[in-house]
Amino acid sequence: MALNAAVFIDKDGTLIHDVPYNVDPARIRLRDDAGTALARLQRHGFHLILITNQPGVALELFEHDALEAVWAKIALDLSAFGVVLDAVYHCPHHPEGSDARYALACDCRKPEPGLLLRAAHEHRLDLGRSWLIGDILDDVEAGRRAGCRTVLLDVGSETEWRGGRLREPDRVAKSLTEAVDAILAEADSPAAPSPAAGWSAWTA
Repeated sequence: MALNAAVFIDKDGTLIHDVPYNVDPARIRLRDDAGTALARLQRHGFHLILITNQPGVALELFEHDALEAVWAKIALDLSAFGVVLDAVYHCPHHPEGSDARYALACDCRKPEPGLLLRAAHEHRLDLGRSWLIGDILDDVEAGRRAGCRTVLLDVGSETEWRGGRLREPDRVAKSLTEAVDAILAEADSPAAPSPAAGWSAWTA
């Protein structure tokens, strides 16, 4: 059987507006163009998979079960655009957590690629044809480590700018619409990924 291509999407700051450690469904808002952008990817045949760090669990800021209401609200909001996520994967860990069950260094907390690798195994994904969209360089690194091409959503979320070969996105976009434009333009291209043009100057 042929493997599927996917777009992995970060949650906070990328798919929805970032409200730190929020699990109140009433405070969840999709980015203005998120529904239409993801609908285009879905029509093109991409699997849509949400990939997110949720260290609030390890830090005991909310219960693990509270995330179910978050996933349900996101699914409801996306359904207005006919969009259905294929899966949601989250990491509840943090090495400095106060809940001993989750206070550990793991392989699933971005920038580690564990969530993407698990999704690829469970959904028969071709990571070489897949993309990740995220708003910080830890997202980019996770995607690159997994073998995906990456888009950095430049919305002001990245503050540390720690560089490195695995932290160079293939594309930089100002919106999800622009990110999807770039992905669809290259969807059928066999060319190997290359860092975004002007990356060094752009981060200087």
